[in-house]
Amino acid sequence: MALFQFSEDHKSFSAGEEIFAEGQPGDVMYVVKEGEVDLMVHGKLVDTVGPGGVLGEMALIDHRPRSAAAVARTDCRLVPINETRFQFLVQQTPFFSLEVMRILVHRLRKMDETLPLT
Repeated sequence: MALFQFSEDHKSFSAGEEIFAEGQPGDVMYVVKEGEVDLMVHGKLVDTVGPGGVLGEMALIDHRPRSAAAVARTDCRLVPINETRFQFLVQQTPFFSLEVMRILVHRLRKMDETLPLT
C-alpha cells in the first residue's frame, strides 16, 4: 500500500525470523514496507507477501488467535498497525479498507483453489 511507503514507523526482521506464530493472540497487523514475508498454515506455505501487502489483519477484525504464522522470507521492514490506528484508517481512508478487503478476498479465493472438487 502506497499509503505507508514513507512511514518512519517500522519494525525490522531478519530473514528466517518469526514475526508471529499460528494460534498466538494478535493485536497488530503489518504492512510490508520492504522485503517478503511467508504466511504458513499448519506448516504449509499459503502465501508470500511483498512490499505494499498486509499480514495479520484478521486478528484485528475478529479478535481471534492468529490463523497463520508469519516468517520473514528476506530481511524486511514492516509497518505495525494496532487496532486504534486500524480503526482510524478504516474511518478516514476508504482506499485502505478496500485494499484490506481485496487482500482478504484474494487469499480466500487462493485457499478455495486448493480445496478438492467433489
